[in-house]
Amino acid sequence: MPKHIARLAAGTVVALSLLTACSGGTGGTAETPAPGNPSPSSPDNSSSNGVPKVPAPLPTEKLLADPCSALGDDANAVGLASPGKLNDITPRGCDWQSSDPDLKANGVTLAPVPQNKNGLADTYATKSRQAYFEPTQISGYPAVFTAGHDSRKNGVCDLVIGVTDQLTVVIVDSISKGKNLDNPCEPLTKIGAAMINHLKTAS
Repeated sequence: MPKHIARLAAGTVVALSLLTACSGGTGGTAETPAPGNPSPSSPDNSSSNGVPKVPAPLPTEKLLADPCSALGDDANAVGLASPGKLNDITPRGCDWQSSDPDLKANGVTLAPVPQNKNGLADTYATKSRQAYFEPTQISGYPAVFTAGHDSRKNGVCDLVIGVTDQLTVVIVDSISKGKNLDNPCEPLTKIGAAMINHLKTAS
């Protein structure tokens, strides 16, 4: 197993275990701009408990059946080599490597989390147990940078995006070299925007 995939697998398992507790790449990824313009501001469309609502549910049938379909050809636009490779983590996810030959050690794992029947509400329910919890928006969709262990200084960042009010997608990157080593969360905004764009247009 490639080193970056091993790191991502460990990190994703931890992230998913925390995110589902309450439920009933990538230096190369930033070399080329991705579609969409992620906004750092917090969402305004919130429910009564403060959890942001999804503005319009995205189609997720293909995503759940095949997580590697989340990006399609848009993977190339964010510096990821396609196709991705399905992994054996539960729930199933997809792994991509950087398309830059010099940055093959960098990678991304993306996984929908069907265990979270309440979507981002389940993520917000774990807020007090997270090492960091930073709400944001990705192409108008509510999201949170969050993890139970803060590994950002080691090139690892976790992003949770609400694609419907009942389903979230976790994206984790592992950067070993390149300009995003000190800011591993930045590539995730581009990858998240690419995913949202692809889900909208591929439906």
